[in-house]
Parts: sequence; C-alpha cells; structure tokens
Amino acid sequence: MLNEAVDLLGEELVSLLGGLLVGGLFGFFAQRSRFCLRAATIEFSRGQGGARLTVWLLTFASALLGTQAFVAAGLLDVSEARQLAQQGSISGAMIGGLMFGCGMILARGCASRLLVLSANGNLRALLSGLVFAVTAQSAYRGLLAPAREWLTSLWLVDGGPSRDIMSLIGGGSPEKLGFSLLWLLAGLAGVARFRIGLRMTLAAVATGAAVVAGWLFTYQLGQASFAPVTLKSLTFSGPSAELLMQVLASPHLRPDFDLGVIPGVFLGSFAAAALAHELNLEGFSDGRGMRRYLVGAVLMGFGAMLAGGCAVGAGVTGASVFALTAWLVLGGMWIGAAMTDLVVDRWTMSRKPAQQAGDLAGRAAS
Repeated sequence: MLNEAVDLLGEELVSLLGGLLVGGLFGFFAQRSRFCLRAATIEFSRGQGGARLTVWLLTFASALLGTQAFVAAGLLDVSEARQLAQQGSISGAMIGGLMFGCGMILARGCASRLLVLSANGNLRALLSGLVFAVTAQSAYRGLLAPAREWLTSLWLVDGGPSRDIMSLIGGGSPEKLGFSLLWLLAGLAGVARFRIGLRMTLAAVATGAAVVAGWLFTYQLGQASFAPVTLKSLTFSGPSAELLMQVLASPHLRPDFDLGVIPGVFLGSFAAAALAHELNLEGFSDGRGMRRYLVGAVLMGFGAMLAGGCAVGAGVTGASVFALTAWLVLGGMWIGAAMTDLVVDRWTMSRKPAQQAGDLAGRAAS
C-alpha cells in the first residue's frame, strides 16, 4: 500500500501525510490521557503516586515494548536512527536534561504538553510554546549555537554500539524486551492501585503506540522509496524550530514527516478537546506568572537542543531504541524537575503561610 501511495503522491507528500497522521494520533490520545512528564515527576518526587505517574509509565512502556517487539520480529531496524548511528554528547545529554526538567516545571508542561494545551485554548501554553521554538532555533543555528556546540563538545560518544545502552552491558533483544515488560508491569500495577479507568489506560497505551507508529512508518517509507529516508519518530524540539523558520522565512514549505507532526498533534488535540467539550480560552493571571512561563520555555528550548530531544523526542522516542544519551536525558529531566519543584514550588508554598502570619503580626503591633 505504501509503495502505491509513493508512486501516486510522491515521497515528500506521503511523508508529510504520515507525519500528520502519527502526530494526530499522538495529539488525540495525549489529550485524552493527560500525558504529562511534568505532572508525573511531581507526583513521584512528592511521594504521592497517582494517575499522572501511571499514565506516563503506560505511555513509556508501550513505546519501549512496541518498538522492541517489532525489532525482535524483524519488522523494524532502528540501527540507522540518529539516536544510535550518529555521534552523541554525554555532556549535552546531562546538562540539557537538567535544564529541560527545570524549565518544564516553571512552564508547567513539557514541549509536547504545551502544544496539546495550546490546541485546547490555553494561551499561556501557546506563548510558551512559541518562545520554546524561538529559543530552540537560536540554539540550533542562531545566537545560542556557539554555547550549545561548546557544551556538547565537552564529552562525546561515538555512534554505533557505544550509544546502545543495552549493548554496553552485554544485553540484546531478549533483555530489551524483558526490561520493557518490567515498565509495563509497573504501569499496570499503578492502574490497579489507583483505579485508573479503562479509557484512560487505553489512551495512555495509544499515546506510546504513536511513537511506535512513527518508527514503523518512516522505516517502511525508506523501504519503499528510491531516495534515502531518515528513520525517525516523534520529537518536538527540532520540528518546532524548523516549522517556525519555514513559516517566517521561506515562501515554500518543504514537505516531510517532521513538518506534519506539529500541526498533526495540534489538530488531534483540538479534535479530542472538542469532542469532550473541553475547549476553553485561558490566559495569564498576572505578570509574575508570565515571567515564570517564559523563563521555563527558554530553559526548555535551549536544553532540548543541547540534549538532542525533548521529553518525548529523547525521553520516549530515543529511550525506546535504548539510546544511551536518551536515557541520560530522561534521568536529567526527572532530577531537574524534582529539584525545581522542591525549591521553587514546595519551599515557596511552605514559606508563604509563615510570611503572611509575620506580616499580620507586624501590622497588629503597629
């Protein structure tokens, strides 16, 4: 079927339509499942557990298990994915992951979550997403590029087996499948403990399955095309920056998979919110909140380009092929998010009542 589509429509248009479809699936089910790495890290760091952590576990596990199942069956070969084949940066992964984790707490959502919320009418998320894209483009080719290049050059790792975390410890496909299954069992345990409904559970699994669909589509397109096709799946930092520049600086958009992902996610989330009657315009309540969002968006934009991916691009897509740097990025995101939540939100909230009581006492004394 894909061969016929390429013959009829051409490789570029088919790639664009594939990005729209995969992005639409992710956007629809991410909106319904409330998939959000920020919310999951907050629940985990506060020792609460709950629906958000369970949803993330299910999404993460389904992406890992689905990808590795197709690899084991010989239906997918991810060895040429940039997360494995190209040279990577350990320093960029660690520093970028920490920055991104800090930023997503301040902006109250990662890059994908901001896009999903923007489609539902959240103007805070829309503005933060635009700042994220501008910063990412600046870090890629603009004013911030020299700083990114210097930080990534501090500790490099060659492509190939050196970037496959399971190969480094002597594991192979069976070990990857077994490890992925453990994550799924953890997610199912959360479903039972926190009584997550069937619809939410299936939506979370489908969100992760969209990552698998992206790998399969680009791989099959490469098999059907005479020209080289980059093997990839969902990510938001690079495509957001590239789409922004094409819209602003180029009269002719270049159709490809990445170009379809961003509008696809937006449309999918919009459709899900419309069907559930959840479309609602929201804005900033004060200037202080706006500053917080913007600082977070800048940290995420630079951190994502430094790390080589966002919470989905590195934290799920890259992790699903067991790329060493992707797992380091994911760990950095969790650590950065937990530390920022502790310092910025939890300590601040605990100090406010004491400060307010002191103010009242001072007024009474005067």
